[in-house]
Amino acid sequence: MRVSMFLELPVPRPWKEDSEQRVFDQNLAYCEMADKVGFGTVWITEHHFLEEYCAASAPEVFLAAVSQRTERLRLGHGIKHMPPAINHPARIAEQIATLDLLSHGRVEFGTGESSSVAELDGFGVDPGKKREMWTEAIQVAVECLGDEPFPGFEGEFISMPPRNVVPKPVQKPHPPLWVACTQKSTIDLAADSGIGALSFSPASPEDFQPFVDRYYSGLAERCVPIGRAVNPNILTMGGDLMLADSEEEAWRRVGNSAGFFAYGIIHYYVNGVHKPGATDLWSEYQRDVALGKAGHTLGAIGSVDQIRDWMLRFESTGVDELMFLVPPVEADHVLESIELLGTKVLPDFIERDEIAKAAKAERMAPIIEHAMARREPDRHIDPDYEFGAVPVKWDTLEPITEILESMAERAAEAEAGTVDPRRRPAELD
Repeated sequence: MRVSMFLELPVPRPWKEDSEQRVFDQNLAYCEMADKVGFGTVWITEHHFLEEYCAASAPEVFLAAVSQRTERLRLGHGIKHMPPAINHPARIAEQIATLDLLSHGRVEFGTGESSSVAELDGFGVDPGKKREMWTEAIQVAVECLGDEPFPGFEGEFISMPPRNVVPKPVQKPHPPLWVACTQKSTIDLAADSGIGALSFSPASPEDFQPFVDRYYSGLAERCVPIGRAVNPNILTMGGDLMLADSEEEAWRRVGNSAGFFAYGIIHYYVNGVHKPGATDLWSEYQRDVALGKAGHTLGAIGSVDQIRDWMLRFESTGVDELMFLVPPVEADHVLESIELLGTKVLPDFIERDEIAKAAKAERMAPIIEHAMARREPDRHIDPDYEFGAVPVKWDTLEPITEILESMAERAAEAEAGTVDPRRRPAELD
């Protein structure tokens, strides 16, 4: 079982001028420490407009910074929002490929649909059609990553002509694909599609066991890969991370912060009412903690021995990866937790995982072979397709000639002797 870290980049109130800067710098330091001590992946979410709860609205930029500060840590999108109004799939492909190049092939391509009013309404996405949008978008993104050239696509939500999308990723045919899973139906979707299952809902190991079994049985029985390769892995959330010399000290350090993420989910996804720029989520949370309505949550909070036992219970389920959420607490305590986990607990897990990889690859090989045989053939570009240089207005078909006019003006100035024709256009501005 691999062990990883999950980042949300929360910035609770009260805000100071440097609050966001400090959170970003702290989380980069967490990634450097995780890389140093042997964590498998850093996963980071993508959210928009979720004040206090999450400032990770441009995860590809954050992960690019991480790629230059780390050597082995894999870089996980947990997840990229696929509705084209939020992220066009061609742009997603460009970002994933660029990050894969910058990191020398360390990207994990997690996908999802979004579920909050803040985000879906904010970008004008119909919640009733977001699954269909995901299906179209992931197909287009995969083809943009893998095809030279992309053959074009005409669907209900995406219309794009043939183009050669560059750059291409290091990992061929594309980085491993994942999808966010919060219930049985999305576990089935992941298995049916031949992609990794990213479960973000904290659960005990015993409660998660049926999901592991369900995923692997579905993969064996029904899988028709949506990508060019199968990613047979299931990951789950192990809860908040806080290690110390004793359980009492760990809980003292995490304080009330352990329940803030669960509280934010309820606020933004279930029954909250939010006034942009005005709602004080952290104060409301502290009030409800005092009233006994919010607080502690499931997680890896305790001594080294307690967390080792917690992880061993997950390992016994057959889950492939366990990730821990970083709570909004003192940075020094988070760094100490990461270091303790990496030095006191991870070595044995890493050693067993390396041994298990070969056995799993052998076990999965015929399943993957049968799944790939059920996959639809790749599409190809019309060999006669080509495009010109001058765009036209959609309503009148009138050419947009600004570049031609600029070139003509420059040529006329050069002929009249008013400008040196060897000067670059930038110098003429």
